[in-house]
This record gives sequence, structure tokens and C-alpha cells, in this order.
Amino acid sequence: MLIAHVALPVPLYQLFDYTLTTQAEIGMRVKVPFGKREMIGIIVKIDQQTTFDIENLKPITEIIDTKNPFPQPIWQLLNWATNYYHFPIGEVIFHAMPIPLRQGRPAIKDGIKHWQLTPKGQQIDLNLLSRTPKQKLLVSSLRNNCLNESEFKSNIYQELQKKQLIELVYRQPDKICWHTKYSTNKAPIQLNHEQLNAITTINKQNKQFGIFLLDGITGSGKTEVYLNIISDVLAQGKQALVLVPEIGLTPQTIKRFKQRFNAPIDILHSGLTDKERLEVWLKSKDGDNAIVVGTRSALFTPFQDLGIIIIDEEHDSSYKQQEGWRYNARDLAIIRAKIENIPIILGSATPSLETINNAQNHKYQQLKLTQRAGNAKLAKQSILDIRGMALTSGLSQPLITRIKKHLDNNNQVMLFLNRRGFAPLIICHDCGWIAECPRCDRPYTFHKKQNRLICHYCDTPRNIPQQCPKCGSTQLLPIGFGTEQLEKQLNILFPNIKITRIDRDTITKKEALNTYLHDIQKGGAHILVGTQILAKGHHFPDVTLVGIVDVDGALFSSDFRATERFAQIYTQVSGRAGRETKAGEVILQTYHPEHPLLNILLTQGYQAFAKQTLQERKQTLLPPFSYQVLIRAADRNNLQAPKFLQRIHDWLKANYNQDLWQLGPIPASQPKKAGYNRWQLLLQHSNRQVLQQILDNLLIVIEQWKDTSKVRWSIDVDPIDN
Repeated sequence: MLIAHVALPVPLYQLFDYTLTTQAEIGMRVKVPFGKREMIGIIVKIDQQTTFDIENLKPITEIIDTKNPFPQPIWQLLNWATNYYHFPIGEVIFHAMPIPLRQGRPAIKDGIKHWQLTPKGQQIDLNLLSRTPKQKLLVSSLRNNCLNESEFKSNIYQELQKKQLIELVYRQPDKICWHTKYSTNKAPIQLNHEQLNAITTINKQNKQFGIFLLDGITGSGKTEVYLNIISDVLAQGKQALVLVPEIGLTPQTIKRFKQRFNAPIDILHSGLTDKERLEVWLKSKDGDNAIVVGTRSALFTPFQDLGIIIIDEEHDSSYKQQEGWRYNARDLAIIRAKIENIPIILGSATPSLETINNAQNHKYQQLKLTQRAGNAKLAKQSILDIRGMALTSGLSQPLITRIKKHLDNNNQVMLFLNRRGFAPLIICHDCGWIAECPRCDRPYTFHKKQNRLICHYCDTPRNIPQQCPKCGSTQLLPIGFGTEQLEKQLNILFPNIKITRIDRDTITKKEALNTYLHDIQKGGAHILVGTQILAKGHHFPDVTLVGIVDVDGALFSSDFRATERFAQIYTQVSGRAGRETKAGEVILQTYHPEHPLLNILLTQGYQAFAKQTLQERKQTLLPPFSYQVLIRAADRNNLQAPKFLQRIHDWLKANYNQDLWQLGPIPASQPKKAGYNRWQLLLQHSNRQVLQQILDNLLIVIEQWKDTSKVRWSIDVDPIDN
């Protein structure tokens, strides 16, 4: 008897065995009994082996698919990812599927509804319908294949259906043959020598696997390089996948792509409905679109004939999944490109240190763009020492003066503050009590427009108390400032100037960001206020001043990656100024003007920072010169989590003490979240393969422990947040 080993979407490192009585293939979805309920699973293996009494095995209830819904490259990628990230295979596979497929919907496109004659309707004498001329006309139209369904009201169809003369049927939509109509519109700008060299180099190898780092300063025309390379791929009848880090970048990217290509282009991101995501997934699988632009999870989109993968802003931390299966889409995209035997481009003005190190070791081919496209020049950058200055909602008088000058010239100003809300905390003026979220032990952020306190760690809202719960005082004051307060102050300072705030609070509606960006592109005096959403890849031709209001907190972090993140975001934000013919300037307000990181960025740039930081990482054996795994555990009583991690620590020390470095168990950087106390154990080793083998053996041991259900625990391979 055949046994189907089925993966289920449950957090367990095991497959479940069922008897197989009909023909099936690996990868097919099936319905199976699981306890008292029925679940949908995926067949991962079929053989005649089982560790259970075969008489006690239950049969598969239903086979949903007629073939594996995943093309072989995706199936191979998911199996590789399961092993590398040490995550339950059922959850990995189901994560890669659109939600309707997880629920058992057929993996085919929705049929197109249309009316047709029944055998009775084909034979009926039309004279019998003389008393109902509309019905007679409809039947006649169907016989002559000239029906215009909109000409008839729904009741006409219903009456003929009752008479069994017509029936409603579904047919699969016609295949979209975009290849025969494909064309490319002319580029609006003349390419420079560096852009042409990058395009030529990649196109020479566009039929085989290769990793290219497109290392271009902000405004150097990386997107134009992408468009030219994609044009060559589409001309071969192949498809392209473009990943962007944020949903906010997709409207602008899609607009440029649609202006260039006369071919079907689809988007994939969290803002789409489940049905819309499935439609794109199925269209890509059938080859009905030419390009898919999407965020992290779009990586798992199946394609009929994928020709290239592009990762824009490859350094961005948004490519790393931070909950559940903690994969890195950039790294997995490289594995997918290798499996598909196609080139992959990693583009960035501020490549991650891991990527730069790989380029220096010749694992990646580095292509540099050192000139801004067209006549644009790099913005003038300066540090503004605000020690001793009076600040108005974070703004110093010299910065306000510069803002006014740029606005008077009918230009646009962008102010960057990576802190949303009105104020980061509410404090009692009389006793010092601070309003904290009891589930996270962190201060609530005050949102004035909503008149609510919101925890930015668990999103829990709370009404503002009328008086201090500790001393009864009514003197509750907002301390500090966020983008909402900055926007309010700017409206007071510049009452006749259009001001747009772009952060998570203002782009909740589907088309909000699109509307804001369109408004900004109209030109004219305008102030943009926002968080890092504004820093990523946007092109604002009329922005001539970028003011960085407050970044001092990023200069003094315990996380060794904090300086890299700061350098990247500073360089990206600075790159929004002076992107076309207008000269730009960048002003950074700080209480620490002598900080070495700020000075190396301003005087020598990101590449010099990266070179110096890589040397420091090498001396301290930090990634990319070692490999890390973070084991996290959480509980409600703050007892079981540290105990669980200590047990892991002790087992590893007894079995792998040599060359394996352990830090912990220690409380996580955010010790409490949503009512759970969080602990972590950091593992580090100089050899990636050895560390992977250690994890394999550790998981076998953990599965034998009986008290693991008392804690929430997870393994994060290659963590980016310690």
C-alpha cells in the first residue's frame, strides 16, 4: 500500500502519514483528517514506508489538484529554504501560496460566464416564442452567434433558463499572447557610458546564472538600466520579476514600466485582496504577464519562463521576514536564480556590507554607476550643530530660515524624521509617571489627530487618561516630537504652503500614497514630511532641500548593525535632493557634530564608510566574517523561556564547545511584547556548513524534550536584528 507523507500548516517539524488509494503526485494538495477536523495539506513524499501501524493510518479524504501547482524550480526552492532556515516544511510551503489556494480553491483561473443554448433550445421552433419577442430574439441571437448580453435584462435570461432553453456555463479565458504584440517605447534620456557598460555586461550573460551588483549612487539611473535589461529579456519572450522593499515604491515603479513597455505588467503586495493576488499568481504561472513587480513574498510567484530577477534597494531590511518563517527574500532570490539558471541583479546606492564583501571576493560582479543621470549634481551636505539652540517641534531657526529660502524660490523641501505620531510619550508633570503599554512595558505614543495613545510595538490603542493614575494630577504633558507634531508646526510657520505628511498613519488607504506622490510631482512650493518611506527610491525632481531633523538616537545603539543602517538611510535620504537640473542641499541637525560616523559620511561617502566598517567587522569576527543564528523564546511568566534557552545552551556547550560562540540566554532588546516576556540565545560560528549541521542535530534533540510546548520559540538564521 502506498503511503503519502503530508505536510500540514502547523508549527511541527514532521510530516503526517496517510494511506493513498488513488494516483497522486508530489506537491499536490489534499484534504486529510487531522484530529477532529479536516485540513488541507501538501504531499511531500510517496512511498511504502511508515513508522506507524499501517492499520491505524487514515486515508486521504480528497485529492484537490490534478498536478503539482508549483513549477519544479519553486518546489526545489521551498525544499531548500526549509532545510536552510530550519522551519516546518508545511508552514514554508503554505506561506508561498496565495490564501485561496491554502483554503482549497482550484489552482485555475476563474472561468468566464456566458450563456449558451441547451439541446432543447437548439431544436425549439422559434414561432413558439412569438408571444415573448425578447426571448425569441435572445434565442435567435445565440443561434447566430451574435449575442450582446447587455441588450437583454436579467429576467429574460432567467425565464429562458426556467424553460430549459438556455444554460449558464463557464469557460477558461483565452490565453494572453503578449509576445506577438510586445514593443518598447524609446527611452526619454541618453544613457551615459557607465549605464551602457552595465547593460552590455549583463546582456552578454542573460541566458545563464550570474549575480550582478549594480552599485550606483542616488540618482545615477539604476532604474533606466533595469528597463533596458528587461527590454532584452522580454524580446526573448521571457518574463521578469522585480522586487522592491516597500509597497510605497510600487506605484512609481509601475508607472515607469508601463510608460516603457507595451506588455502586461502586474503588481504583488500586501495591499491587494486575496483574490487579486491569486489572479496574478495564476497569470504568471501561465505566462500571461510579462513583468511582475512586488514586495518580499512575490519571490514565490511561479512563472512559465522567467528570464531575470531584479532586487531593487537590495540592502533594505524589509526583505527580511521578521515573524514566523524568518527568510531573507534577497538571499532566497539568489538561490532561485541559480535554480532557474538566470541572471539576478542586486541594485542599491548603499549596498549591504554582506553584498559588498561578496563583490570584493568576486562572488558577485560589481558594476558601478558613479555619475548622476543627466545634468544632476550631488547635493551639498552640511552638519548643523544644534547644541544650545532653541528648537520648535524639533526645528532649529537656521533650518527654518533655509526652508523659507527654498520655498521662496518655488522649490520643494523634504524633512525626514523617523518617528511617527505627535509625541513619543506622555508624562505626568507633577510625579513623573509615564503612560506605558502594560503588554510591552514601553511608552505609548501620543497620536493627536486620533486623540489616542498607541503602542508602536503591539499596536494596542488606549484612551488618554483624564488624570495621572499615580498621583491624580491632570497635568499630563506630551514629551518629544514626531511627524504629526512636525506637520502641525510647519502649518503654523508656513500657513500658505502645501504640506504633505507621508508615514504609516497617513497611507492606510489603498490609493493614498499614489495620490500624495501625484500631488508632489505637480511641482511648486511644497513641504514633504515623512519617515523612511520617503527615503526609498522616490524621484522628486523639485526637492532642493532635505532636512534630517533628528537621527542622534541611531548613533548610539548596542546593535552592531545600527551604524550600517544609519549610513544607508542617511545616504538614501540625502539622495532625494537635487536630482535633476536644480541644485540641492542636505542639512543634518545633530547634538553630536563631531561624531566620526557623520564626518566620514559627509567627507568621504558611503563607500569609505563601508570599507572602514568591514575592516572593523573582520577584526571582531562579526558578519559577514562569521555566521549567526538567533534562537528566541517567549512566555508569559518569565520562567520557562530562559529555562528552555539555558537547556539549549548547556547541550550545545557539552557537544559543540569548540569554535561555537554563544551569547545568552539574555533578555531580548525589547524584553516584553504583547504580554510575552522575550529571551534570546545568539549562536555564532566561522563556518556556515558546520553551524547548519549543529542546528540539524539540535532540532532532533529539542523534538525529544517534553516541555517545549510551554514556550513560544523560533530559530532565526542570519538574523539582522539582535
